Amino acid sequence: MTNRVRKAVFPVAGLGTRFLPATKANPKEMLPVVDKPLIQYAAEEAVEAGIEELIFITGRAKRAIPDHFDKAYELEAELEKANKQKMLDIVRNILPPRVSCIYIRQSEPLGLGHAVLCARPAVGNEPFAVILADDLIDGGSRGCLKQMVAQFEHYNSGVIAVQPVPAQDTDKYGIVEVKPIDAGVSKILSIVEKPKPDVAPSNLGVVGRYVLPGEIMSILETTQRGAGNEIQLTDAIATLLERQQVVAYEFDGTRYDCGSKLGYLQATVDLALKHEEVGSDFEAWLRARLA
Repeated sequence: MTNRVRKAVFPVAGLGTRFLPATKANPKEMLPVVDKPLIQYAAEEAVEAGIEELIFITGRAKRAIPDHFDKAYELEAELEKANKQKMLDIVRNILPPRVSCIYIRQSEPLGLGHAVLCARPAVGNEPFAVILADDLIDGGSRGCLKQMVAQFEHYNSGVIAVQPVPAQDTDKYGIVEVKPIDAGVSKILSIVEKPKPDVAPSNLGVVGRYVLPGEIMSILETTQRGAGNEIQLTDAIATLLERQQVVAYEFDGTRYDCGSKLGYLQATVDLALKHEEVGSDFEAWLRARLA
């Protein structure tokens, strides 16, 4: 595999039931962390990594996502009329001109593997990234996906982001068995979806970032339903391991599970403290509040 990673798949068809009633009419991916929705953080991470095509796998009631990345003529006209140039620049530059968006409807909720398979007409046989917007990763000076693309190019193999998870929580993650190769990089020997703690092969959990070869699509076509009666991407990766190397990468950065209320609140506080506009004032208020 020598092709450059140009495309990223964003599975965004989920119902976001853990955030009801906030997500009854609003996609969970549009929940704001300070002043940007979760999906924008994910898109910006992809753009930083050199991605040129953003492929969104959507569902019903997800109209707000394409609207967010589309041109807003009325809003731009009002901002221009009011001479609010800074706000106008923000609205116009959500994505750079070189990046295009593709939207594909997932007709029924059959799991992450099925969502990725829905992207096949747009991905073709190219390597591609998968980004779960629920996992907001603050990579500091170099985003998680950019790090992973570099590993993909170096090892010429698929790359899966992992991090140590509490032993009692292995049944919430895909878990990998590995053989270390280099600092933070391991060859994956096996992968299993949500094993019970007493049978988990390690405590390295898969988080929402993947760089995969195009061959995974043909595997997904024949992957049977697994955990949760869904087509699991983990099961397809297990089959891929029989054919070629895939590495686990322990990325630099902080991951926030924004699919949970606690993780969402943690991300909001940490990113608010770093925000150039409100960071210092928010920190002062927070210190006073906790005194």
